[in-house]
Amino acid sequence: MSAAHIAGEAGRAGGVSSTGQRSGGSGGSSPAGSGRGGAPEACPRRAGQPGGSGGSSPRASRVSVAFEKAAAGGRAALVGYLPAGFPSVAGAAEAAVAIAQAGADVIEIGLPYSDPLMDGPVIQEATQRALAGGTHVTDVLRTVETVAAAGVPTLVMTYWNPVDHYGVAAFARDLAAVGGAGLITPDLPPEEAADWLEASEACGLDRVFLVAPSSSDARIARITADCRGFVYAASLMGTTGARDSVGAAAAGLVSRVREATSLPVAVGLGVRDGVQAAEVAAFADGVIVGSAFVQRLLAAPDPGAGLDSVRDLAAELAAGVRAPAR
Repeated sequence: MSAAHIAGEAGRAGGVSSTGQRSGGSGGSSPAGSGRGGAPEACPRRAGQPGGSGGSSPRASRVSVAFEKAAAGGRAALVGYLPAGFPSVAGAAEAAVAIAQAGADVIEIGLPYSDPLMDGPVIQEATQRALAGGTHVTDVLRTVETVAAAGVPTLVMTYWNPVDHYGVAAFARDLAAVGGAGLITPDLPPEEAADWLEASEACGLDRVFLVAPSSSDARIARITADCRGFVYAASLMGTTGARDSVGAAAAGLVSRVREATSLPVAVGLGVRDGVQAAEVAAFADGVIVGSAFVQRLLAAPDPGAGLDSVRDLAAELAAGVRAPAR
């Protein structure tokens, strides 16, 4: 199933199950309390953040602030993705922090899932290794805590089934408790997101939905109305020979999204190097890179080499989004 189908004409994708895999989350294993076991406590108010529900002011979006700072500098934001648990739980957190320190403005931490719909083979291999290593949803939350503590806004990218299994309100509470900024939900259409919209509002979390070139203008308007933080524009870069035509489609999608919302628009998937990052940065507010980082870790002979490699790539990409092409 393509990313365009997932994000485009929205019906929630069927046939996805986390049965038998450990990333679903449950019960008292959550770091901030219980998962499905009973009603979750209210979202915590973290130091330095205005808090939550009940008539108080909502938290400012740290992700939006990161995009605003990048725009003020005349450049696009760099968004880096890594799955939790690969090459290990600690290794994933260390690599994500290295990417942030080398120039990424926002970090996405993937929740490993047994039945991915839009992940390519590189990310699938890494997430399957993470699952085989026993990565649990609590490990995802602890990874977010480590990365967020380094000072970079940190989102979780996840298919919806694990969140639903964990308990939507409980997941929102626990994500807020560890300093997470929100969720990117590739297979959740806004029409089926009532519980998440309510929980994210209460906890001051961003909610990032996907649009695609196949999305109609009316669909884009519907999706972006419920986004907060940024809008994820899914558009494959493809092979080098096909890059120009695919890039034109992505630029057109960004233009259409901007007609519907003032939120920043970030483009994924498929950017591999600084040249492509500069190309996308010329028309988008953000450049999302995932598979290229994961491939560096997969190809590394040892964890130290993997860290050096993702750090080098992040620096190259950060230079790309700063290229004078905007």
